[in-house]
This record gives sequence, structure tokens and C-alpha cells, in this order.
Amino acid sequence: MRPELSAHPWQCQNHGVPILPPPPNSPTASARHVYGCDRTAPRVRREGQEEQRTSETNRSIPERRSQRPRRARPDGEEMRTRAADHLEALSLEIERKLQKALNSNSQRLQLLQQLFADIALKVDDRARDVILSTNDDGIAPVDEREDTRLCFYEILANHFVRVPESGRRILDLIVQLWSQSFASNIFALLFHRWLFEVPLDGKEVSLRYSSALVQGATNVFWIDIQTNTRHFLSLYNYLLEEVALVPDQLSKISVQAGRGLFLLLSRFMLFYDQDHLLPSFLEHFPTFPNSFLVGGPADYFVIELTDQLQKLKVEPVLLHYLSRMTILQGLELRMSTSTRLKACLYSFTSPGGPTYPTRAVRHAAWNTLDLLFPAYLQ
Repeated sequence: MRPELSAHPWQCQNHGVPILPPPPNSPTASARHVYGCDRTAPRVRREGQEEQRTSETNRSIPERRSQRPRRARPDGEEMRTRAADHLEALSLEIERKLQKALNSNSQRLQLLQQLFADIALKVDDRARDVILSTNDDGIAPVDEREDTRLCFYEILANHFVRVPESGRRILDLIVQLWSQSFASNIFALLFHRWLFEVPLDGKEVSLRYSSALVQGATNVFWIDIQTNTRHFLSLYNYLLEEVALVPDQLSKISVQAGRGLFLLLSRFMLFYDQDHLLPSFLEHFPTFPNSFLVGGPADYFVIELTDQLQKLKVEPVLLHYLSRMTILQGLELRMSTSTRLKACLYSFTSPGGPTYPTRAVRHAAWNTLDLLFPAYLQ
């Protein structure tokens, strides 16, 4: 079940702005009345003076405006410094919640779940102007994004690459919480860039982190599947385009984790509409020890896709998968792989168990069978 996304802790629930106390040394209500700055105070008008006072006030307005110093707009460097300060404050808040979860056995799961929900939140316009600097490399502008959604984890992941020291303490706390639910999810969201763009100490550390990345990414992608959303599309695109298709980046993690990453990306490629990259993806597919039994990269891809179809329970998601399977036309598959795919599709064409497909799913499955295996239906 997907955790309910709560409002961010540093935002007001109703207005999204912090509630600040009155400035120090501010005059009280009685003082405002005496000094003439209380707009609620009764006005006393005297005959013959109202017209003269109004004309004098109108003449003094241009002089006041000309004498008032203009407020300078913050330059790029000031905006970057301000954004870095806010990101550092967010990092400290994440560290505080992780430390609290580590110290509290009874509330540990709840605290980690809340933290995961917070970093997966969408960044609204007001917060984006505050914490997003003018040169955040690696984050696509909102108007150029496929999902038009920018989440906190994307900004924080980029921040931990540019300022690695800011995430060291958070990483140490996550390592102490490895066995807890949502720990690998939080690691995958916050440190997926850090793992490939910041030098690591040794192979043992790389193996531990890369395994946690694959596990955490699997969990968050399934959250998107169950809710039919694309909150973690940015994470998928990074792992596909910046890691799997770049041999130098892929070599930074263990061979076992690299194979697991390719199998993971195979299962969710159609869901995130990245099937146009399938030819390049198959060219970079790693070699498996049992490939002489299973087949080539196309066989591995179709086998993972077939297993994924049998696990789907959300009708719109299943229909989406079936509609994207035209990409499989022309793939050279082994007979065992082809038979496996046909059996999977055929299981969706009949009502009842074990899949209990709806009418729409049955029609979509027949259409996919007719397209991929026309001779089979004849």
C-alpha cells in the first residue's frame, strides 16, 4: 500500500508559508495609536484643513518615492547561496528524522515511512523558487519534463553530488537502518546519483550500496505500478540513460548488481514509456552465466516482461503494458521464450482464474496475440 503523502514539515498546512513571530521592538497597539501608524485609530477631521492636507500629501508622494532606495534584486551568486542554505537545512531535517528513527524502536517504521513520503513530495512553485538555484545541473526544467513534476528527492540527490559532505551523516544513519522497511527506498531516492558520480572507498562498499540501490528502486517502481503514477520516472530515466547505456558508469557497480539493474529496467521499460530505447538497451545488455540455456538479451528481456505481466493486478497498468508490446515485433527469440510469452498472453483471453481478466483486458490480449503471433491464432 502506498504511504499517504503528508505535507512537508517546514510548510504551513494551509498556506505553505512559515508563520513568523512579530519583529523585535515592534510598537504595541497603543504605541501605534500614539505614533499615528494605527490604521484602526479614529480619524479627526477639522474643517478647512482636509483639502490642504490632501494636496500637501499628494505633492510629497513623488518626493518620497524618488528618495526611497530601490531594493536590489539578488544576483545569481546570492540565489545559489540562498538555495544551498535551504538545502542544507533540509539535509539536517532528514538527519534528525533518521536519528530519531534509530533511537525509537516503537516509532521506527512510522518515522521512516513519513520521511520517505516527504522526500517523494512534489515541489510546488513557491518552494521551487526558494531551494532551486539557477544552475542545478542534472535537473531538467519543469516545462521540458515528460511528467511536468519535480520532486524533493531529485533536488536533494543533485545536492548530495555537489556537496558530498552534506550527505555523509545521512548515509551513515541509513546504513545502520539497512534491515528496516523504507531504508533502501530512501537510499535509492537520495543517493542514486551519488553512487555513480562520487568516488567510493572500496569494492565492498560499492557492492553493498549497489545492491541497496537495485532493491530500493524495485520497491519505489512498484509503488508507481500500484498507484498508476509516474512519481519516480526521473529515477528510472537516470538509471536507464545515465547508467545502463553508459558502460563507464555501469562499471562502477558490481557485475551482479549490474545484471540485476538490467533485469529491473526490463520489467518497467514499457510502464515508463521508454521502449524507444529498447534497441540500444539490448546492445548494452550484460552477459549472464546461464545465457547458453536462456538465450540472448532479447530472451532475457521478454522473460522478465512476461513475469511482470503475470504479477500486474491494476487494470489500467496491464492495459498500458499490452498496448506497448508492439515493440516486440521482429525480435529473434528462442522457441521456449516465444512459447512462454504466448502462454502468458493467452491466459488473459479467458474469463476466470487464475488471472480473472476484465473484458477490456481480454480484448487487449487477443489483439496483442493477433499482432505478435498471427499464425498461432489461425
